[in-house]
Amino acid sequence: MEKINLVITDDHRLFRKGIYSIVRDFEFVNEIYEAENGLELIKLLHDLEVKPDVVLLDIKMPVMDGIEATEKIKEQFPDVKILILTMEEDEQIILFMVNQGVNGYLLKNADPDELELALSQLTDKEFYFPSDISSLVLRNIHNGNKKEISLNPGLSEREVQILELICKENTAQEIAEVLSISKRTVEGHKKRLLEKTETKNMAGLVVYAFKNKIVHI
Repeated sequence: MEKINLVITDDHRLFRKGIYSIVRDFEFVNEIYEAENGLELIKLLHDLEVKPDVVLLDIKMPVMDGIEATEKIKEQFPDVKILILTMEEDEQIILFMVNQGVNGYLLKNADPDELELALSQLTDKEFYFPSDISSLVLRNIHNGNKKEISLNPGLSEREVQILELICKENTAQEIAEVLSISKRTVEGHKKRLLEKTETKNMAGLVVYAFKNKIVHI
């Protein structure tokens, strides 16, 4: 597994230091940066020559909250993955952040082992949601609460195969092995899937697949 750089963004210094002390022991974590609000985070992202792979982001912060910061990151730094790390359990906020394109959502009372799992999954599979949040998203889709998305994206048979494997949480390398194609070819298909479905990342792509019954719940 490749080493990753990350930014811890939270307005509580003690919490940031606590997370720092945890993630620095993860074998796959390299550089760790800190920001105390969304505005400081965006400035840091502009200043860093090598952009971080993952941002750990709280929602409720002064100056610029996590909602606004997410929007700016998606616009200005689309390759940076966002893992929400918050105490916010409101279902509507969770669903809103998923629709905004965050790559993961984790509550602050999660175990360190789950944080490690989340970061590794973000690196390998590009998204991570605990089972209860995944169930919430799928239930919301099943109830028809999410806004309608085009049902005819013109996906090829191969693209549907790859989409099904993504929904089963296969990595790009695993998909390549299953379909006997190169990892580079898989990445090309994933890019076209995002373009055709007008989704922001792999998490949005999974939501799209269930919403449009390409993959069944």
